[in-house]
Amino acid sequence: MKAVFHTIDQMRQAARRRLPRFAFDFMDGGSGGELALRRNRDAFARVQLLPRTLVDCESRSRRVEILGQSFAQPFGVAPIGLANLIWPGADIGLARAAAGAGIPYVLSTAGTTAIEAVAAIAPDAWFQLYVGRDQAIVDSLVARADAAGFPVLVVTVDVPAPGKRVRDLANRFSLPFRPTGRLAVDLLRHPTWSVATARAGAPRFANLERYGGKDTDARSLATLMAEQSSARLDWRILSEIRSRWPRKLVIKGLLHPEDARQAKAAGADGIVVSNHGGRQLESAPATLEALPAIRAAVGPEMPVLLDGGIRSGEDVAKALALGADLVLLGRAFLYGVAALGPDRGAAETIRILGDELDRAQVQLGCRSHADLRQVQLWRSHDDN
Repeated sequence: MKAVFHTIDQMRQAARRRLPRFAFDFMDGGSGGELALRRNRDAFARVQLLPRTLVDCESRSRRVEILGQSFAQPFGVAPIGLANLIWPGADIGLARAAAGAGIPYVLSTAGTTAIEAVAAIAPDAWFQLYVGRDQAIVDSLVARADAAGFPVLVVTVDVPAPGKRVRDLANRFSLPFRPTGRLAVDLLRHPTWSVATARAGAPRFANLERYGGKDTDARSLATLMAEQSSARLDWRILSEIRSRWPRKLVIKGLLHPEDARQAKAAGADGIVVSNHGGRQLESAPATLEALPAIRAAVGPEMPVLLDGGIRSGEDVAKALALGADLVLLGRAFLYGVAALGPDRGAAETIRILGDELDRAQVQLGCRSHADLRQVQLWRSHDDN
């Protein structure tokens, strides 16, 4: 009998059972003591929404117009590095499901499927760019995304140095996999993942393979990817990218209102409020709590997206009520892929989130995305 899940948290528990520990921890963990990761989730738990009743919501829509595109839902798939580590074919499954459901999919520079392959099945996908030390590689990635016709370039700006991810350090996680007795036992305990990965081959940073030469192995690719964490990115370099990119450009990784104002002045078409899923600076604030000040800084018209900590359709509604136009989810989609495989897992994650958001929309008395943006928050006595 096929497994049936009703929530993202249930899929997370299934993912924990199905994946080797190092793979689950890579997906699930954050930096340091993971305070930023928990802060993201706690921020959503604290928000309460005030329903309106006696509103005819029989006819309703969650469609959103943003960055020149129309989407069926106000959520999409965040850029995910090494997605195929969680299950072979994850990138393609997520891109295909997102295209079929009419929601955004963002391919990462650190993706395990190449730009050109994703563009062939999801031509409206977006591309996320890491600005590394080698400007020639940066220029080539931008040119490839342009040639593929991607409508949006998302420039991530919050990785001047790699985060200290303690779970990965404790697991001695590396690419290629480092053989140890502990790893062998872990793989034997998770035969479905192990067989699938053995058949598909170890995941590789597919977007970087052409830059390492024909004899580049997985270890060299991992080194090349590590070099994409660079502190050289500044407003001048961003301005050069803006001048080269002919379509919509979004800056991802902003938490400070002044950075948001400067991004708008620099010609960004949108921003993503993000702390990299709690995987970079452990002391960073929760994205949901940073959102209102950023919305105030850029005004009501500029597209503002948010990621970090979203685990349900009601979380999506909370983000919209606090000022987001659309949210991106990474871990939630990976939990689905790990629990059910790439195609079914991606589709089920979209279904669960859409169903929960629809239920919330009706109970809040909202007919449209615009109404969801106007939902009032409940202020308890503890907030005073």
